[in-house]
Amino acid sequence: MREFFVFVRKECYHIFRDRRTLLILFGMPVVLIVLFGFAITNEIRNVKIAVLDESRDTYSRRLVDRITASGYFAVSTYLSSEAAIEREFRRGEVKMVVVIPARFGHDFNHGRKAPVQLLTDASDPNTGTTLINYANAIILAYQEEITGKVKLPLTIAPEVRMIYNPSLKSVFLFVPGVMTLILMLVSAMMTSITITREKELGTMEILLVSPLRPLTIIAGKVIPYIALSFIIALSILAMGFWIFGMPVKGSLVLLLLECLLFCLAALSLGILISSVTSSQQTAMMISMMGLLLPTILLSGFVFPLESMPKPLQLFANIVPAKWFIIILKDIMLKGAGLRQVLVPTAILGGMTLFFLLISVRKFKTRLS
Repeated sequence: MREFFVFVRKECYHIFRDRRTLLILFGMPVVLIVLFGFAITNEIRNVKIAVLDESRDTYSRRLVDRITASGYFAVSTYLSSEAAIEREFRRGEVKMVVVIPARFGHDFNHGRKAPVQLLTDASDPNTGTTLINYANAIILAYQEEITGKVKLPLTIAPEVRMIYNPSLKSVFLFVPGVMTLILMLVSAMMTSITITREKELGTMEILLVSPLRPLTIIAGKVIPYIALSFIIALSILAMGFWIFGMPVKGSLVLLLLECLLFCLAALSLGILISSVTSSQQTAMMISMMGLLLPTILLSGFVFPLESMPKPLQLFANIVPAKWFIIILKDIMLKGAGLRQVLVPTAILGGMTLFFLLISVRKFKTRLS
């Protein structure tokens, strides 16, 4: 046992002496959290728009003021004619143009109907649809402010309430995703590269003829990365809480245990990759293509799985990151306990056991 702890301490020294690796391990979570939290977001704020106000009356000015006061839009320019609309879109500075026709206030008061045209740049259809929805909601609220809610004999009045994320902060989705991505990167990729580096340099054979058994050697190499993964997971949780107000409504102990389970699953994948490769470059490419891309694309982190074709939805079930993100969301946002996350935990645990058995068997077959 003493030899094992000495070996683990040697591996820790090896990691902490590599300043470039430490910079990647501890700098990348900060960069990703900042990018996904501030830059990569589904929310819209201060989108530049142009206004063509042909009415120029009190009602049209109040409508424009209402649009800009929402905080979603900022008027960058007022157009003088319809011919300037195409030119403004081609410049690429505005995403939407609001066209208010002549006699807007007169038609609203006398004809009870006053059209407003919304033109958006649909080169990005998702952004264009979001802008239209936001603008329509603002115009409807402005109309109700002036006329009051007209009550019909029979009406359906939907009452909308957002559960678990009432402010619709996209960062509440990105923090669990970034944690999953970083833990997969540290646990799987770094482990596979570390072991293949020993094989590439020829030092693995020296380790195998030592008194330590192959399983002990592998355990000694992955334990430091488990500790690093825990430290990184705690730092991501701290940044999410203090910077973005990311809640942890469930048990923090349960959350950390689930992180440990996912780290073991990722470590077993890293060992499996190292057992079938003999160079660091190959291990890195397999990790990138076989682990990181599915973690980003097929886990529900960035793109909803429900909108994907059925074969991809079925394939996503074998991606460990999908189940880990479900667990994180349930614990952090919904305050779920072990009973509520038992199914994804059991699936993730089964995957971990399966990958560990294959990894150990493959490693012994190639290196014994």
